[in-house]
Amino acid sequence: MRHHILLPTDFSENAWSAALYAIKLYATKPCTFYFSHAWTFVNTGSRTYISPSYIDKLKNSAKEQLTELTENAKSVSTNSDHKFETIYSEDFLTESIKGAINKYAIDMVVMGTKGATGAKEFLLGSNSVTVIKKVKLCPILLIPRNYEFVMPERIAFANGFKRSYGDELHAITKLSQLHNSNIEIVHINNKDDLTEFQNSNVKALKEFLKDHPHTFHWIPERGKKEQILSNFIEEKDIQLLVMINYERSFIEDLLNEPIITKLGYHSIIPFMVIPHPAGS
Repeated sequence: MRHHILLPTDFSENAWSAALYAIKLYATKPCTFYFSHAWTFVNTGSRTYISPSYIDKLKNSAKEQLTELTENAKSVSTNSDHKFETIYSEDFLTESIKGAINKYAIDMVVMGTKGATGAKEFLLGSNSVTVIKKVKLCPILLIPRNYEFVMPERIAFANGFKRSYGDELHAITKLSQLHNSNIEIVHINNKDDLTEFQNSNVKALKEFLKDHPHTFHWIPERGKKEQILSNFIEEKDIQLLVMINYERSFIEDLLNEPIITKLGYHSIIPFMVIPHPAGS
């Protein structure tokens, strides 16, 4: 099975770090990586004339940087079955990502997040938030700034068991199979407080994961959910967090700017967002 991974880039160190993570995550798998750049030119000085030749120069520079990225990636990869392609677009970021997903049958988008100025703060960044909200065609893996690759032996799957499951669960098992990772299902509430419908979903989830290493964790809701989740990540040494992007869910609360700026993850780790089919 060949994986197809989209790597949006603005040619920053942050974007390159995300690309390195993806290459190492799929180190032993046949994979095609697509470096994608959405080029836009905004002339803030309305009275200033910008010559077409100057704009063409900027465009050519972006294309050259894309080519240079693929060469750098080839030198880093240790897998001869890794292929690297470039996608140059003049659409806006979200539209360019959607177009690439549809055209190249992308399995996952991997992109960097800008992070926050405080060492213990977790901030996705405006581009990442926009992509999560508007691109619901495949999973999106967000890599924090300056994150050094660590094999994801333990993947946390935060879930409330309030929705029936569908094909979105396959994204979690495919991810866990890359490195035989244990899936740590975490629910913030007592097990005895589950409704009949929630218990039915837990049973369905157990059945789906029966051939995959997994563990259930029940944590009483004492304090803010984001802090409880943060503590769980630190205590269990979780290397990657996964959540499903349901409508009107906890993840939507996390995407609200006032909450995001207050989040205090002590262990900043990659965060995969899986779109729910109903939100596609």
